[in-house]
Amino acid sequence: MKQQFPRSMTVVLALGGMMAPFAMGAAHADTVVKIGFASPLSGPQAHYGKDNENATKMAIDDLNAKGLSIGGQKVKFELVSEDDQADPRVGTQVAQRLVDSGVKAVIGHFNSGVSIPASRIYSDAGTPQLSVSTNPAYTQQGYKTTFRLVGSDSQIGGALGRYALQQLKAKTVAVIDDRTAYGQGIADEFVKALQAQGKKPVKREYTNDKASDFTAILTSLKAANPDVIFYGGADAQAAPMAKQMKRLGLKARLMGGDMLNTPTFIQLAGADAIGHYSATAGGVLTARPAGKEFETRYKARFKQEVVLLGPQFYDGVMLVAEAMKKANSVEPTQYLTQLAKLHYSGVTSDFAFDAKGDLVRAPVTISVVKDNKWAVQSVAQ
Repeated sequence: MKQQFPRSMTVVLALGGMMAPFAMGAAHADTVVKIGFASPLSGPQAHYGKDNENATKMAIDDLNAKGLSIGGQKVKFELVSEDDQADPRVGTQVAQRLVDSGVKAVIGHFNSGVSIPASRIYSDAGTPQLSVSTNPAYTQQGYKTTFRLVGSDSQIGGALGRYALQQLKAKTVAVIDDRTAYGQGIADEFVKALQAQGKKPVKREYTNDKASDFTAILTSLKAANPDVIFYGGADAQAAPMAKQMKRLGLKARLMGGDMLNTPTFIQLAGADAIGHYSATAGGVLTARPAGKEFETRYKARFKQEVVLLGPQFYDGVMLVAEAMKKANSVEPTQYLTQLAKLHYSGVTSDFAFDAKGDLVRAPVTISVVKDNKWAVQSVAQ
């Protein structure tokens, strides 16, 4: 009868037969725990994805350096990384590949439009998914495997809407979105926040996430003389929009969500980035001792600034490991209930999830571009 060996062990065959050394090596083999990762690693949003991947690698390396034992067996975490290209179609293919590869959890995706369709595949497989996607629909599908690592668009868009009217004293507000799940979702929540304060946008326009010329849209808005233009979309479009606003003589402040809050927006917009606002889910990273330490180590290792939500991806890996330790098992069927009720102090936040998988407490940080960098203005709870 042919002898079968566990797939997690390395089998070495040698002429002449050396069974005793093999047996000794097998006895001490680590249990390999695969952790899936998905984000855009190519295309115009690759800078977000590489930031996420860098931080996830840090988390995997930190866990392996600790030499954890779970269920009486020493475990080695292994990253399985996929490029979803910020494309829903590619994202579902990626999700199926990750499930088929036997990952015990997935940290990702980055974009709401990708996370939402992919979440069904993870749910069907019973694979926990921890995402930074902000569209409220992500956690409203009834799946027990979905967890959000940041605040939702309701919180981010709501905070920006209140800030625009209460702090910036805007009298007229216009809204543009790129029609993606993220862009439209956060723009909708911003509009709801305005309406809750008795204000409506003077105009709402639409573009797409590949556009670079907004002259026609901005010209149509100029007649309304808006104090604030809200843009639901990414930095690659917001930057040329800011430059074109300046060229057309629009004095409005540009506002947007977390995808504007990057060094790339400032690099692309140059001096025209000054005075524009964004909001990010979470508090100030360096205000937390663990966050400050993370930032220092990240810069030293990757020779670049943290782009945006990489620290949340780091926390996602650590949350999974903590739940596994509490359940004393790496199997999702065993540790999922522990993850759902976990209280964990991470790099970016104090994590606890509600019944839908949203954060119980999700601060929002509002920043403005000053002196060629994003400067924090307030942290809303």
